[in-house]
Amino acid sequence: MNIVKIKDKTFRTSISEEEIKKRVKALAQQISHDMEGKNPLLLCVLNGSFIFAADLMREITIPCEISFVKLASYQGTTSTGKVHKVMGINEDLTGRHVIIVEDIVDTGHTMKQMLESLGTRHLASIHICTLFVKPGKLEENLDIEYAAFSIPNDFIVGYGLDYDQQGRNLPEIYTLVED
Repeated sequence: MNIVKIKDKTFRTSISEEEIKKRVKALAQQISHDMEGKNPLLLCVLNGSFIFAADLMREITIPCEISFVKLASYQGTTSTGKVHKVMGINEDLTGRHVIIVEDIVDTGHTMKQMLESLGTRHLASIHICTLFVKPGKLEENLDIEYAAFSIPNDFIVGYGLDYDQQGRNLPEIYTLVED
């Protein structure tokens, strides 16, 4: 078990790179099957999901496209409860099959706001794909069709997820060790 120090916090390995790759491939296969003939648009929520979205897209075997939106709701290790749109969607989504690709869904507030925002764009369908979901923290009723891992309410870093903008480059998932 590896231990890493990021700024003032200590983290331990909780999910291996191999396990992540296996789950991402399984999600891609499921999406490829479900979206056959639909050319879905992967809507990647930056910054945290960029690595997951890239790996997921490379494993999808059907034609698909990708776009990006940037939202912010975290400060340090805690969600502020307020979602700020930093970079929005510019393309026409009318008639598109959109898959929101998120790194982690905890309370669900960010995802609910995204769904409400996209609901006015006349989509053919909308789907949620997340690397992690924290069922014990979820406060919104969401239909999360594609989830790689259900995890406890721990704070995690690695594979795109950060602590104060650090640790995104780690290939594995690390969980905060309480002092």
